[in-house]
Amino acid sequence: MEIRRGVAKRSTSGLAGLLALVGLLTVSAAHADELSLLVNGKTIHLGQPSSSNLNEGNWGLGLQYDWNREHSNWVPFATVSGFKDSNRNSSYYAGGGVMYRFRFEDVHFDAGVVGFVMTREGYKDGDPFLGALPAFSVGTKHVAVNFTYIPKIEPKSVPLWFFQLKINLTNLL
Repeated sequence: MEIRRGVAKRSTSGLAGLLALVGLLTVSAAHADELSLLVNGKTIHLGQPSSSNLNEGNWGLGLQYDWNREHSNWVPFATVSGFKDSNRNSSYYAGGGVMYRFRFEDVHFDAGVVGFVMTREGYKDGDPFLGALPAFSVGTKHVAVNFTYIPKIEPKSVPLWFFQLKINLTNLL
């Protein structure tokens, strides 16, 4: 617990840890086909003011679990991750979604949506908030690049593309 402006607040790091634990328990309890390591990395800010110095190296780690649905191109997934955001603050999320898979030989392209609960140090006083974003992925059964578009959501923000490297751990275990 921390005191901010005379008001007791829950620690966001404790809440983020709880969200990560819930995400990991969900992942380990499920019978699914693919567990992947997520390496958060690149962000491309669109229309960034020249006076700003936004962080485009949003490094962090996470996990994604994809369920295989035989005879279906729909891929449901659960995800949990943490990274440094555009303002160099810690951000954590846990959520899930579904993507439709287009297959081309050994390469796939997925398009869908991800819903999540997120905490960010510099947003809403670190309190958790809900969100949903478009989600995309392109790659092979071993490695892929996940990416999403985040629109301008407040007067200080700029729209951006956020990228993750997705490494299939199931094939390595």
